[in-house]
Amino acid sequence: MKAFAMTLLAGVTIGAIAVHGLHAQGAKLKAYTVSEIEVLDPSAQAAYLPAARKAIEAAHGRALRTAAGRVVQIEGGPPPKSAAIVEWDSMDDAVAFYKSKAWSDLAPQRDKATKVIRRYVVETEK
Repeated sequence: MKAFAMTLLAGVTIGAIAVHGLHAQGAKLKAYTVSEIEVLDPSAQAAYLPAARKAIEAAHGRALRTAAGRVVQIEGGPPPKSAAIVEWDSMDDAVAFYKSKAWSDLAPQRDKATKVIRRYVVETEK
């Protein structure tokens, strides 16, 4: 009976390790969208930000609320006047959002509020 219990315990342990390994292989890496922007109209931006953040949240992104924050140069060329950072569960989620209808529908408001200097997605390391 002891041998059976030990064999059963070993089987469960091996199974748990295998399932954990499979989960780790399929795990996606987080990604961050960095948008370097110039504010064209502060009042239009104030009206636009809640709508943009709502659309981002609906797509499971997490806006880090940096768009209206200060940017300070540390090294290199001049920093952007403003930078918006959003955390995503994966690179695919970020790219899909910025190609989505929800994002394109916000273009008229966004274009009045801000000018995008550069936008890119950075994936975390494994």
